[in-house]
Amino acid sequence: MPKYPFLLLIVGLLLFSCKPKPEPETDALPQTVGVVHPEWSKNANIYEVNVRQYTPEGTLKAFEAHLPRLKEMGVDILWLMPIFPIGEEKRKGDLGSYYAVKDYRGVNPDMGTMQDLQDLIKKAHEMGMKVILDWVANHTAWDNPLITQHPDWYTRDSAGNFQPPVADWSDVVDLNYDSQGLRDYMIESMRFWIREADIDGYRCDVAGMVPTDFWDTCRVELDKLKPVFMLAEDEGPQLHDHAFDMTYGWEFHHLMNQIAQGKESPAKIHDYLKNAKTKFPASAYRMNFTSNHDENSWNGTEFERMGDAYKVMAVLAFTVEGMPLIYSGQEAGLDRRLSFFGKDEIDWKENEMAEMYKTLLKLKHENQAIWNGEFGGEVFRIPSSNDEAVFAFVREKGENKVFGIFNLSPAEVTVTLPSGPHPDVYKEVFSGENATIRKGQQYLIPAWGWWLYAK
Repeated sequence: MPKYPFLLLIVGLLLFSCKPKPEPETDALPQTVGVVHPEWSKNANIYEVNVRQYTPEGTLKAFEAHLPRLKEMGVDILWLMPIFPIGEEKRKGDLGSYYAVKDYRGVNPDMGTMQDLQDLIKKAHEMGMKVILDWVANHTAWDNPLITQHPDWYTRDSAGNFQPPVADWSDVVDLNYDSQGLRDYMIESMRFWIREADIDGYRCDVAGMVPTDFWDTCRVELDKLKPVFMLAEDEGPQLHDHAFDMTYGWEFHHLMNQIAQGKESPAKIHDYLKNAKTKFPASAYRMNFTSNHDENSWNGTEFERMGDAYKVMAVLAFTVEGMPLIYSGQEAGLDRRLSFFGKDEIDWKENEMAEMYKTLLKLKHENQAIWNGEFGGEVFRIPSSNDEAVFAFVREKGENKVFGIFNLSPAEVTVTLPSGPHPDVYKEVFSGENATIRKGQQYLIPAWGWWLYAK
C-alpha cells in the first residue's frame, strides 16, 4: 500500500479503552457439530492449480517444477483442477471441460500418468504441502462407460432421454443418486485416489446438487483411510454438519465486487459477517477469494471486477474470518480471462502481488488471531466516523491480535475510531514498523488503501 512520508510522524493510530467494546458480529454462535478438521488445516491456505494453463506442456510433471516457488510463497493446500480423462462426445472447444469426466479412475493422458501424479504428491508432501483433487460427482461425460454399463445411474427427461443437469452444460449428463449402486461406486472411486496416490481430500464440484446424505456417508468412509480435507463448491450450512470442512464464500465474494463497483456500502460487510455467524456452525471454514477458475473465465479477472480495489480486497479476504484462496497466476498479476475449453498458458512474470501474498501467508501461519474457524479469533467490528467508506475490525486469540482499517472507496479519507482494541504496541504488517496505538489520532488512508497491524 502506498505510504505518505508525513504519516510516519504518526507514531501509532489509536488508544482504545476497554469500554465501549468493539461490536461483535453476533451475540450467540451456533454449536460446533460433527466435522473434525485435520489438525494441519487450522492455519492453512489454499491454492487452485489450473494444470492445463500452468505451463507450456500443461502436464503434472511440468507443474511439479513450480512446487519450490509455491512453498517459498507459503502455500499449504494445492487444489488440482480435475486430472481425469475428458469426454469427446459433445465436447466443448478443442480440449473440452475438465468437468466432463470420462473415467473416474484414470489420469488425463494430456497431463501425464498415474506415476506423474504420485510423484507430484510425494514431492508436495515432502515439502509440507497437501494435495486435494477436484471431484465431479454430479455428472459425467456422455462417453463415460458408466452410461452404457449402468444406465439406471443417470436421470432422464420426460421423454426418457438422458439429460444434462443444466441446459447450458450440454457436454455432460446428470447422475441419479437414488441409485445405491452409484453411491457405492462413487465413494469407492474417491477412496481409490487416497489409496493409490495418497491425496489429502477433495474439492467437490457443485456439491449442493448432490444429496447431502451422500456426502455425509462419503466423509465417514474416506476418513477411515486417512483424515481428509473436504471443500464444497456450495454455501449450504448443512454441508458442514458431517461432511465438509469448508464451503465457498460466494456471498462475500460478490459483496466485495459490489463494493469495488460502488454498488454497495462497506457497512454491508458487518451485516454479512453477522448473518454468517447465525447460519454457519462456529467450526465452519469459509473460503474467501478474489478470483477462481469460474470467476476468471466467465465473470472477468479481479482487475475487471474490482478495478483499483483489487489489492485492498485481497488483504481483506486474507484477514477476515475464513481461509484465503489464491488462483493460478494471481501472484503473477494475471490480467486476462483464461480459455476454459482450450489451451491458454499463463504468462509467468514478476509482479508485486507475489510478495504481497507471501507477506499475508506468513501472517496467516504465525498469527493465531486469523487462523481458520474456531482456531482463530472472532471479528469485532470497530465503528468509524465514516462507515460509508471504511471498514475496521480487530481479531484476537490468546496473545495474538490483528487490527485492520480499510478504505473501501475511490477517495482518500480521514477517519477516527471511537473504540477498538486495548492499548498495545503493534507491528505494521507490510512495513514491519512498530506503532503504539494512541487515543485520538486520525487515520489518513489513500483511496482503496489500508492499515494492517499485528501483534
